[in-house]
Amino acid sequence: MPVNDSYHTYDPYDRNRGTRARGRDGSGVNRTALVIHTIADIAAAFLGLWILLYLLEANQGNVFVGFVHGMANWLAGWSQDIFTMDVDGLRVVLNYGLPAVIYLLLGHGIAARVRRL
Repeated sequence: MPVNDSYHTYDPYDRNRGTRARGRDGSGVNRTALVIHTIADIAAAFLGLWILLYLLEANQGNVFVGFVHGMANWLAGWSQDIFTMDVDGLRVVLNYGLPAVIYLLLGHGIAARVRRL
């Protein structure tokens, strides 16, 4: 039997009935921070994977190695030839490792800042 008081009235034409009330629980902010965090991690993973493949002398003709190298070149394009050493392995580690560290620091820092909003 329905209760007939003014506080708990039933309105069959209520447009908001059945929808979730959108509160300020921070779930959207947390998702945004997670996306930023994840993108930074993926970028750093590509750079780290290319360093590993280069140091292990992976087959440059392989499609997967070519894809990883292309992604790493695109991600580290702004930092190429900052370090010009004669030792190829050290040059690759520094020229691709620096952007990986910067992506991690910036991505995690921005994500932490977004979570505080």
